Amino acid sequence: MATDQAERLAAGRRQRRVLAVPGLLRPSVEAFSDFMIRSRERSRRAGTLPRTDATIEAALAIVRDLALFLAGERGKQDWALTDVHDLEAFLARSPKARKRRLVVLGQFFRFARSRKIVLVDPARGLTARGPSGFTGATLTPDQQRVLFRRWTTDPAVHPHEALLGMLALLHGASSREVKMLQAVDLDFRARTARLGDRPHPVPLDPPSWAAVEGCLGHREDQKTDNPHVMVTRQTKSGRGPASTAYVSHVLDACGFPPRMIRCTRLLDLVNTMDPKLVAATFGMDPEATMIYLADHIDPGRLPDLQSR
Repeated sequence: MATDQAERLAAGRRQRRVLAVPGLLRPSVEAFSDFMIRSRERSRRAGTLPRTDATIEAALAIVRDLALFLAGERGKQDWALTDVHDLEAFLARSPKARKRRLVVLGQFFRFARSRKIVLVDPARGLTARGPSGFTGATLTPDQQRVLFRRWTTDPAVHPHEALLGMLALLHGASSREVKMLQAVDLDFRARTARLGDRPHPVPLDPPSWAAVEGCLGHREDQKTDNPHVMVTRQTKSGRGPASTAYVSHVLDACGFPPRMIRCTRLLDLVNTMDPKLVAATFGMDPEATMIYLADHIDPGRLPDLQSR
């Protein structure tokens, strides 16, 4: 015979999510949970598609996380004090989940407004697309100094790490540009390198050129005919570039991903030079550099322009 075991387990999961909400915010979340259960029962009677237990539990988890964020980081213990800036800060913590979270927040605040819990729906004007500005993480100047010393003075660092790190840190090189770099792209007399689709050779400073020479020495030790500067044990018997998976883990030892290091350099260049000039130099679409403009960046990460 059928039992209500599944329903009791689902009720327990819902209750745990509600109990995790801070005290003063909890009654509204509990009322929202009951509202979703009643709505599901009406859908079943009407023959329409009802919410599943997983959908209801996921919605409660999102509202619970928002309540914890408001109480813990915003110091707000009343739903009526929530504004659009609070929701944007909450959504920015998980950009990939923005669309799903925004759907749930819209449902919750519409319910809260209908019950006079809030006077204004703070989620009404938000869109699933999110802000177009740069939201990634960047390195502080101190972190950049540590990495520079690591790649220029530590003999234990692998040549591939030093090459990718230096080209990303000083020249904004992407992982693809580095892995596709071949020996024929290097001008040993002028000490320049052709990187990716950039229209002009990139002049390399002495530390960067030293990283290139270290990588070429590692390539010679493998006695390979592979034309690429970065050659691995898997590619030394062929002529193809290093795999994307390999390059994505080259900088694991330093603790920072290549994209973060490259974005740090692009941010600095765009905010100290003309973004169109940076786009032309890097062979990028002009719109690609616009997201790094100052009005989207933490002011503490920008140069002190007033002191100049």
